[in-house]
Amino acid sequence: MARILVSGSLAYDRIMVFPGLFKDHFLPNKLHNINVSFAVDAVEENFGGTAGNIAYNLALLGHEPCVISTAGSDFGGYRAYLKELGIPTDTIRVDTSELTSAAYIITDKADNQIAAFSFAAGKTAYAPLPERADVAHAIIGAGSLDDMRALPVHYRGLGLSYFYDPAQEIPLLSGDELRAGIEASAGVFGNDYELGLITEKTGWDEQELCARASLVVITLGEQGSRIVSKDGTDAVDAVKVRDALDPTGAGDAYRAGFLAGTVAHLSPKMCAQIGSTVAAYAVESQGTQNHRFTMAELKTRYEAAYGETFPL
Repeated sequence: MARILVSGSLAYDRIMVFPGLFKDHFLPNKLHNINVSFAVDAVEENFGGTAGNIAYNLALLGHEPCVISTAGSDFGGYRAYLKELGIPTDTIRVDTSELTSAAYIITDKADNQIAAFSFAAGKTAYAPLPERADVAHAIIGAGSLDDMRALPVHYRGLGLSYFYDPAQEIPLLSGDELRAGIEASAGVFGNDYELGLITEKTGWDEQELCARASLVVITLGEQGSRIVSKDGTDAVDAVKVRDALDPTGAGDAYRAGFLAGTVAHLSPKMCAQIGSTVAAYAVESQGTQNHRFTMAELKTRYEAAYGETFPL
C-alpha cells in the first residue's frame, strides 16, 4: 500500500441522461443565440469531483489516497461516506462559508456531455500545503486554481514526483501557468481535445512536452490511450465493456490505475493497461463512484484483455 497525494475537486455530481442526441437540437445557423431545454429521464446525486473519484479508485486498488482539497459546509455526508470506505479525511479542509462544489452533467445517448460546474468552496486555496512524509507520489488534478499554481512548485521543492492533469481548468490557466505545472513533472494527462488546448496555449507540441515532462498520456475513450515519451509512442487498446452506461469518471478511474502502476515501478504501457481496465468498470456503472471490483476480478479482466500476467 502506498500513500498518494490527490489534489483536485470534491463535488456532489448531479448526473442526468438525455435519451436523444444533442446534435439534433442545435441549428447551425442559430449557434450565436442558443436557447435549448433538454427533458431528461432521471437525475441522480452522486459523490464526485476529480480528487474524490481518483481517491475512490485508488482505495479499490489497495492504496491510501490523501485528498488535498477544500470542501464546504454541506460536506458531512461525503465525509462519512469516505470514512466508510477507509479513505482518510483529515487532509480535507472545510470552508464553512461556502457549499461544497457541485457538477451538473447531461449525457446524451452518444455519450456526448454538457456540463456546468460550481466551484463554491472548491475555489479556496489549500493551506497549509502538504508535507511529503511517507508519500510515494502525487497527482495535481483540476480544482482550485490557486492550488494548481502552487502545488507544482511545492512538490518540486519537496522532491516529490507528481502527475499534472489540468483538464477542465486549461481554459482558465495561462500558457505560462500550464508550462510551470508541466515542467519537470512525471507526466501530463489529458484527453485528445485537452491535449490540443495544452499544445495551443503552451506552444509546445507533443515532443516538446516530453522534453519537459517524462510522459504525455492521452486518453481516447473507446479507442484506448496513447503514451508518448522521449523513447517513442505506445498505443494501448481500451478494455471492452459489457454495457457502456456512463462515461463520467472513466478518465479519473484510468488515472488511478495508471498511478497504481507507477508506484509499483511498472512500464508506462503496463500502467496504461491497468488504467484502461479500471476505467472499464467505471463506464459500466452510472455515476463516478458506484462501480466495484476486487483485485482478483481486476486480474482476471486484465489478463483476458491483454493476454499477459497481471503485474500488481
